[in-house]
Amino acid sequence: MKEITTREEEVMRHFWSAGALFVKQIVDMYPDPKPHFNTISTYVRSLEEKGYLNHEALGTTFRYFPVISEEEYKKGNLGNVIKKYFDSSYLNVVSTFIREDKISVDEVKRLLEEVEKQSKE
Repeated sequence: MKEITTREEEVMRHFWSAGALFVKQIVDMYPDPKPHFNTISTYVRSLEEKGYLNHEALGTTFRYFPVISEEEYKKGNLGNVIKKYFDSSYLNVVSTFIREDKISVDEVKRLLEEVEKQSKE
């Protein structure tokens, strides 16, 4: 799936929290000054082209809905970051966290316990 911009992700968050929406409803969710309808419509169409949204026609308008959950997006996004910055190695990720003191020895031990538990199941 293609990567999305920060603004597109912002729009997706509205869909993930509310479900199916019309573009006008998304515009109304923003605080003042609200973005222009055409701007949000462009983001929505782009998200649909990238495979994140689909739509249903209701009269002369479209109601859009997400076709990927936030959880699926997070997993895919995390995978892309690991592939791009850590040579597709989860070990490199954990090693980096250890070197930069972002994860404690106790947390590493808990992680190992979880891995061992998963391998037994």
